[in-house]
Amino acid sequence: MAVRLFWVVDRNPSKSKTWTEIEPPLDMMTYESLKNTLMTRSATWLVTGVAGFIGSNLLQTLLQLNQPVVGLDNFSTGYQKNLDDVQSLLTAEQWSRFRLVRGDLRDVEACRRACVGVDYVLHHAALGSVPRSIADPIATNESNIDGFLNILVAARDAQVKRFVYAASSSTYGDHPQLPKVEDQIGKPLSPYAVTKLVNEIYAELFSRMYGIQTIGLRYFNIFGRRQDPSGAYAAVIPQWIAAMIQGQAVYINGDGETSRDFCYIDNVIQINLLAATTENPEAVDQVYNVAVGDRTTLNALYHHLLECLAPRFPHLRGAAPIHRDFRSGDVRHSLADISKAEQRLGYRPTHRIAAGLAEAMEWYISHL
Repeated sequence: MAVRLFWVVDRNPSKSKTWTEIEPPLDMMTYESLKNTLMTRSATWLVTGVAGFIGSNLLQTLLQLNQPVVGLDNFSTGYQKNLDDVQSLLTAEQWSRFRLVRGDLRDVEACRRACVGVDYVLHHAALGSVPRSIADPIATNESNIDGFLNILVAARDAQVKRFVYAASSSTYGDHPQLPKVEDQIGKPLSPYAVTKLVNEIYAELFSRMYGIQTIGLRYFNIFGRRQDPSGAYAAVIPQWIAAMIQGQAVYINGDGETSRDFCYIDNVIQINLLAATTENPEAVDQVYNVAVGDRTTLNALYHHLLECLAPRFPHLRGAAPIHRDFRSGDVRHSLADISKAEQRLGYRPTHRIAAGLAEAMEWYISHL
């Protein structure tokens, strides 16, 4: 085994830090080193919501790293076409490592079946969207709280090594501070935000009571390939791109100076793998912001998309968005402090918004 140098941070901050000549744990490796390690170190992963936007991207990366993957999905918001797309990009041998469990989080037995033999859980199944939760808080609660508890209990009983779950920046609610720091939150502004806050409380409780290791990832406006542009609750980037390509109106809620910390899907994949495999004891049983630490207004986003698309779609020259009223439950500004994820997990975002859009644009154009 090669001897390498790595930085050891003592739990007692009054003590000095020292260099130690031993093989580094996974959390001290770069993401590229981690991927190389996983190619030769097999574990079984459960991805809930596997047919969705984030879930299918996690599935693709894990199978490309030769990891066995179990997927759980009821296809209420996920799509078979996403799984078909992943399969088309893989070898037959890689795809053979995937097992799909068709089931609903609200069915605890389906959750138990999915957790059998699993080492790591990446929990991404949920009913997303602030507006949807306002329109139907009961359905949101059933999937995001009852379902979360079911999969958490199933993971505990299956004695998984780590339970990583999708939290949300909506948890910050009405707290005015920018950038957002993990230990300072306000009051929730929507039923969806309430469900994500309850998820964090349950995860912390299960860690203390039952010893299951959990890590929550507070996502800030994720975008990228396979993100659904259709429906009333579609995310803004694919929805706008689809409308612009098709010559339809683009609506901006409010004055357009609302800002978001947009984060590309590859950054999300990175932090999920880092969170699941970290051997840093101070990194587990925590929540982390997942973003890039940049703030982009909706007006700036529109003009950036216009610059990308107008050369290929002449009808967009001179196009302008339509402004309408602010949307209930929306946060005015969002910006993440990602230093905690950088320091404890080794998270290093590879794509800011311009790079992410440039990489994803061909997918958007060809699929939308």
